[in-house]
Amino acid sequence: MATAGFRSAPSVLIVPLEDAFGWSRSDISLAVAINVLLFGLMSPFAAALMEKFGIRRVVMSALTTISIGAFLTIFIHAPWQLIATWGVIVGVGTGSMALVFAATVANRWFVAKRGLVTGVLTAASATGQLIFLPGLSHLANTYGWKSVSITVSSFAILVVPFIFFFLRESPAEVGLLPYGADSDWQPPVKSELSAGALAIDTLKQSAKKKDFWYLYGSFFVCGLSTSGLIGTHFIPAAHDHGMPTTLAASLLAMVGIFDVIGTVFSGWLTDRYDPRKLLFFYFGTRGLSLFLLPSILFSDIHASTLVFVIFYGLDWVATVPPTIMLCRAILGPERASIVYGWVFTGHQIGGAIAAFGAAILRVQLGDYAVAFYISGAMCIITAYFVLQIAKGVDDKVLRT
Repeated sequence: MATAGFRSAPSVLIVPLEDAFGWSRSDISLAVAINVLLFGLMSPFAAALMEKFGIRRVVMSALTTISIGAFLTIFIHAPWQLIATWGVIVGVGTGSMALVFAATVANRWFVAKRGLVTGVLTAASATGQLIFLPGLSHLANTYGWKSVSITVSSFAILVVPFIFFFLRESPAEVGLLPYGADSDWQPPVKSELSAGALAIDTLKQSAKKKDFWYLYGSFFVCGLSTSGLIGTHFIPAAHDHGMPTTLAASLLAMVGIFDVIGTVFSGWLTDRYDPRKLLFFYFGTRGLSLFLLPSILFSDIHASTLVFVIFYGLDWVATVPPTIMLCRAILGPERASIVYGWVFTGHQIGGAIAAFGAAILRVQLGDYAVAFYISGAMCIITAYFVLQIAKGVDDKVLRT
C-alpha cells in the first residue's frame, strides 16, 4: 500500500513542477521514468535478498531509503537533482518493496488459495493509490509541491516500527504450517548462493526458456500500458483538456477502487481457471479501453469517462496473480519469486519507456492520443502471445 502511494506521487507533481521551475514535461518525466525503471530492476535482487536475509530487514531498509530520498527532494533546483532524488533514491527504495513482496509472502505462507492471497496483496497497490493520490494532489495545489515530498517522507518512516514489531518471516516462526499444507510439507531448500549470485543465476537459467520471454514480454506491455502511461500521464493529459488536477487525481484514485475489486477477483479466478486464458482476456479488454480513451478525454466527467475508469480499473493489475502462477512453471516453486522479480523488470522497463516516450510524443504532437493508440495496439498483440505460455501444460500442474 505504501509503495504504490510513494511510487505514484510524481504523477501529481508534473504540473506543479512545470509551474514552479519552468522545466519541460519531458525533463520531469525522465525522472519519473528512471524511478519506474529502478522500481523494476531492483525487484529480482530484492526477492533474492528477502530469501537470504529476511523480508523484515529488506522492507525496513527500503522504507528508510524512500523517506530519505523524498525528503531530499525539497532541496532541488535543477532537473538532475529530481532524477537523483525521486528518480534514483526513491526508485531503489520502492523497487525493494515492489510486487515481489506480495509474491514472496504468498509463496511462503500459502499453499491453498495462493492466487486469491496474491490478488489481495496486489490489490494493496491500488489501495495505496486510492489513499494517497487525491490527498497529495490537494496538498500540491494548496501548500505547494514540497508538501508532497514531506508527506511521503513522513509516512515512509512511520511505517518502519510496524514492520519491526509485527511482520513475521514465515509460518515456522510462529509454529505453523503454510495455509493448506499437508502435515509432511517441507519448506524449499535455501540456495547456497549469495543474494546477488542467486538473482543472476536465476536469470541465466530462466533466459534459456521461451516461456520466460513470453512472460517478460507480456509484463513489458503491462507496465507500458498501466504505471508508465496511465499512472504517470493520466493527470497531465486530463489537465491538457481543461480538467482540474484534483478532479483528475480523484478519477485515478477511482481506478484504484475498482482495481481492488478486479485484482482480488482475478486472484480468485486464478485458483480455478487457466491463467493463460485470463491474461488473454485482460490484455484484450485493456487494449480496447486504451483505443477508446482519446475519444472521451476529458473536459468534464461524462458517462463514457466513468465507464473507462471502471473498466480500466478492474483490469489495472489483474494480470499479476496469473503471471505469478505461470512463473512457477519456469524453474519450479523454489525460485518462483525471483523469476517473477525478473519478469517484473520487464514491467518497469515498459513503464519507463511509456513514462518518457509519452511525454516526448505529447511535446512533439501536442497531445497524448498517439501514445494511447500505440499502447492499445501492443495490448491486443500481447493477448495472442500469452496463450503460447507453457502451451500443452495443464493449468493444474502449475499450482503444484
